[in-house]
Amino acid sequence: AGLSGAGGDGRIAVDRRDLPGLPGVPAHAVAAHPGLIVLAAAQGAFGDPPDVVLSGVNHGANVGRAVLHSGTVGAALTASLNGARALAVSLDVGLEPPLRPHWDTAVAVAATLFDRLAGLPPGAVLNLNVPDRAEAGPPQRAGLAEFGTVRTRVEHTGDGAISLAAVVVEGELPPDSDARLLAEGHPTVTALRSVTEDPGVRL
Repeated sequence: AGLSGAGGDGRIAVDRRDLPGLPGVPAHAVAAHPGLIVLAAAQGAFGDPPDVVLSGVNHGANVGRAVLHSGTVGAALTASLNGARALAVSLDVGLEPPLRPHWDTAVAVAATLFDRLAGLPPGAVLNLNVPDRAEAGPPQRAGLAEFGTVRTRVEHTGDGAISLAAVVVEGELPPDSDARLLAEGHPTVTALRSVTEDPGVRL
């Protein structure tokens, strides 16, 4: 399953790119899912394995325990498993995204965390969510909500297909949770840990 982004022969398309304003900085466009790209980078596919990985900016928030399903957060956790520090960044564009999201705001807030991230132990992961507005304050530390403000619902099954829809979740959110603080217009940052075993389950 970890190689599902590769073709039948295991090959992944990679295209060398030149980034505006960053002459001489190696950059690659990779036809694969975020986690697989990070895994390839950790194995030296693009040069020395990275010490720090930035995943995002994602088009949509990644809050609550549903971050388990996020490709953006998953890539950061993959980096952690391979010894790198990682920052996952998401922009909360809501259910009706604007034509011109404030990407620059997400980038600016993320930049304020770089020094802090670099000072954390290898394997550390931070999850940053930024409101979609022209300016945003400093990120506030937040816990994971039990659920986010949006969830996925099955709308239709049959005819050889299913259709999914994003719907707003009703209910009160804890005041110190990422979902609540983000809904109030604050950037949020949460330290995450990768999958671990549960020693409390008797087998």
